[in-house]
Amino acid sequence: MFYSSCYLILALTLAIGSQHSSASAGVQYPLATNPELTLDGVPFSIRAYWMRRANQALSDLGSPCPFAAFGTVIVNHTKQGELGDLICIGVNENSKTGNPTSHGEIAAITNCTKVLTDKSGRFKMTPSQTLNAFKELTLYSNAESCSMCTSAIRWAGFKEYVYGSSIESLIRKGWSQIRISSQEIIERSYDLPSSTILIGEVLANETDPYFAWQYDPSAPCPAGCSRSGPRMSCRKSARRD
Repeated sequence: MFYSSCYLILALTLAIGSQHSSASAGVQYPLATNPELTLDGVPFSIRAYWMRRANQALSDLGSPCPFAAFGTVIVNHTKQGELGDLICIGVNENSKTGNPTSHGEIAAITNCTKVLTDKSGRFKMTPSQTLNAFKELTLYSNAESCSMCTSAIRWAGFKEYVYGSSIESLIRKGWSQIRISSQEIIERSYDLPSSTILIGEVLANETDPYFAWQYDPSAPCPAGCSRSGPRMSCRKSARRD
């Protein structure tokens, strides 16, 4: 079972006003993963569902194997015991838009802002209401956010931030990264008038393969993709009728 092959780290940082002493350190709790584990009122099975949905965002918005395979979903966990309400999704759009800051998390936050303020949509929020709404939402990313995106998560005031593959795992696979962990940024954001719960490495055994093939020709492609072209990159497999 996948429960035995991954683990969670819950880092809870209190960030209340300018009370620096209250955020002297984020507290890490290594937790054994099992089907019964509940964090912040949400069972692990639901966390797993949404992490898989973050992976699925890649296919929903293009391909199951883009080079920058970073997918994000933003969810409202409205009632305990329910899956929660999907507000929006996003993927890395650097190559699509030419915007080097359009990472999956930033794209998702931008999409959520549009969804929440859409006057013909289901929320019809004002800008002020939208800013407050983020404080009740959870962001799931299939990889640990870079320092830019983690900072954006904190500025938005998300209630929770959950990631799959760690920055250390990405580095081992050949990815260039700014070596500042999400936990460090959250620990240093104690001046912000909100708190964010950080839950790390959820289903890393399932998210890691999305980042393994880009710099390792021997790594298998994600499901739905195969190696082709002069560089033998992973590409979406042709559909067979």
